[in-house]
Amino acid sequence: MAETLVKLEDVSKSYWRDSIEIPVLHHINLEILTGEFVALMGPSGSGKTTLLNLIAGIDRPSQGRVIFEHEDLSTLSEGDLARWRSRHIGFVFQFYNLMPVLTAFENVELPLLLTKLSRAERHKQVETALAIVGLADRMKHYPNQLSGGQEQRVAIARAIVTDPDLILADEPTGDLDKQSAEEIMDLLAQLNKDFGKTITMVTHDPRAAEHARVIHRLDKGELETA
Repeated sequence: MAETLVKLEDVSKSYWRDSIEIPVLHHINLEILTGEFVALMGPSGSGKTTLLNLIAGIDRPSQGRVIFEHEDLSTLSEGDLARWRSRHIGFVFQFYNLMPVLTAFENVELPLLLTKLSRAERHKQVETALAIVGLADRMKHYPNQLSGGQEQRVAIARAIVTDPDLILADEPTGDLDKQSAEEIMDLLAQLNKDFGKTITMVTHDPRAAEHARVIHRLDKGELETA
């Protein structure tokens, strides 16, 4: 029986614009089990990215608790949260967020520069991550020398290089053509199935969501399970 990795308990989130409260999420209760591949779907403005940011500890709920492996994230300071994210979370974004002046190898190595690993240990982990995503032969290439699909593979290698407990992907195929999108989703599914990675993905694409094992839908800040 898989254990609960992330648990959201009665989570609500509002933002304030001047004196006006803008509610985004309403009383969300959600469990993500270790080893699950979860898709969060819903129309624009439904709160998907906000929910992802709460799970990542980037944002804090207005009400309720986010529990990660029995640790209440609300009890952590901003500095502690940053260190916690570097150990436990890998991020994949729609627009890759690669540094254009760095090679694929150097982009993937970035998260490891915050660790105590030796240079040789860092290089071994980077080479392993790039091999897993099928880019062992593109290590010295810069982002502008890669296709969009290859750039996203570099971004995924960067997300997994620290061996995080949870990969959070925000519209990972949103900027890709159909074939590249399918290849990226196959890669994420492989990471989940073969490497046991827990993945939570925001997507509006039903084809991408088909690769997930669990689908949740958000509508007007409220959660329902498909």
